[in-house]
Amino acid sequence: MFKVLVSDPLSEFGIQKLLDAKDVQVDRKTGLSEAELIDIIGEYDALLVRSQTKVTPAVIEAGTKLKAIGRAGVGVDNIDLTAATNAGIVVINAPDGNTISTAEHSFAMIMALARRIPPAYKKLIEGEWDRKSFTGVELNNKTLGIIGLGRIGAEVAKRAKAFNMTVIAYDPFLTQERADKLGVKFGTLDDVVTQADFITVHTPLTKDTKYIINTKEFEKMKDGVRIVNCARGGIINEKALYEAIVSGKVAGAALDVFEQEPPVDNPLLKLPQVIVTPHLGASTVEAQENVAIDVSEEILHILRDEPFKNAVNLPSIPANVMEKVKPYFELNEKLGSFIAQIAVGGLKEVVVTYSGDLNDIDTAALTRTTLKGILAYHLGAAANYVNAPILAKNRDIHVTEQKSTYGGGFNNLVTVTLKTSQEERTVAGTLLNGYGPRIVKIDGYSIDLVPQGNLLLVHHNDRPGAIGRVGTLLGNNDVNIATMQVGRRDVGGQAIMLLSVDKEVSPDVLDTLGELNEIKSVTQIEL
Repeated sequence: MFKVLVSDPLSEFGIQKLLDAKDVQVDRKTGLSEAELIDIIGEYDALLVRSQTKVTPAVIEAGTKLKAIGRAGVGVDNIDLTAATNAGIVVINAPDGNTISTAEHSFAMIMALARRIPPAYKKLIEGEWDRKSFTGVELNNKTLGIIGLGRIGAEVAKRAKAFNMTVIAYDPFLTQERADKLGVKFGTLDDVVTQADFITVHTPLTKDTKYIINTKEFEKMKDGVRIVNCARGGIINEKALYEAIVSGKVAGAALDVFEQEPPVDNPLLKLPQVIVTPHLGASTVEAQENVAIDVSEEILHILRDEPFKNAVNLPSIPANVMEKVKPYFELNEKLGSFIAQIAVGGLKEVVVTYSGDLNDIDTAALTRTTLKGILAYHLGAAANYVNAPILAKNRDIHVTEQKSTYGGGFNNLVTVTLKTSQEERTVAGTLLNGYGPRIVKIDGYSIDLVPQGNLLLVHHNDRPGAIGRVGTLLGNNDVNIATMQVGRRDVGGQAIMLLSVDKEVSPDVLDTLGELNEIKSVTQIEL
């Protein structure tokens, strides 16, 4: 008999499968302090929480029988993943349970914004019958721009098409083939912001998506565009949005999320063109039940040693395998992150090739780590070691693992090839005894790079003075070069420079670098 503790309020319907299971005893004890939880957690095989319970390292250490921790929701910031992983405990969440709820809320916000329903309601209940002030616009024949075409974005697209809207979408993983499958137009970020009448964002908040809509993007938009954000605060620059609304560029905005929650003295809340809700995207009875149902089912699978999904930490690996692959985890993740940052276009295929000593090792965990490095660049914390294969499959990204006895002069070599809708890029790395990970090849150019810190990859013509011009320009802009690697195939032909620098280089300096004689392209990378 397995024992499961439910320590946060969850509906009985949501955990019904656990309650009905003949091999499971469910105890519901909510409002426990950390000390109280530590006192009893040693009796249980699984713990089911929402956001109130803090699953600390001390709780995990006391949970000597725990096999699984389930979070009825998406975020797992209240669970110490490192401690759980080190203890061999699988942590699972419910990433799909609120998909429909959030998509419907987003579309409700689009319609409320188009027809100005909230301000009209407010004025009417205040006793004023005003039909002239609230003339809206139709969705019919309008263009909806979607930034982020994952699960929620795709559901919003379906609803928009039912309203006879043209949908154009941008997503770093979107390919023309997937766009055709979903019946949407494939676009760049510029395409979306310049063509759309309504723009809605459905992307995680990462370093690269923070302020993805900023002053420059607003300047490119149609006059009278309408903006919706039910994803995460910080994707849209709120100051820039305020200025765009005040100037008349943006006709209105509908916001469910904010950079600071709850918002304090936020000037957007004082604009009549803005409608707001307090982060209600997942707040439906069905969504709350669905996440509990999903996690309950996964808890049962784990306890019964059945296949499971939606784990957010690294699953257990046999000790003999872990001993062999553990040194390569850092290398593989760095290779994945590196190639994701230099590739252009929607991801289509990932090929990871293991050579030399790695030929006879079970490398599944390493491939998963590589994939996590690639996806995390675009998805942030939403991508992890376990769910990376599922995320790739859902985005029609094909993943292949290959083995070779030939290491190209290296005792061990990991080669990652990334095929996108626009190009194919390759990066290879190795482990040097006593020195750690090294990147040794980039697109066929030999190199010797420690993959860490701020890097600049410069493609250039191999001509006298090219390297000097780059160094001089960086020096003049107070950018110190720590190391420089140069790779070329032929004298006077195409070549690459890899510079490690002491700080992030500003976009203006990068643009100026790209304009130098003999410089073909400049890419900034952070590892």
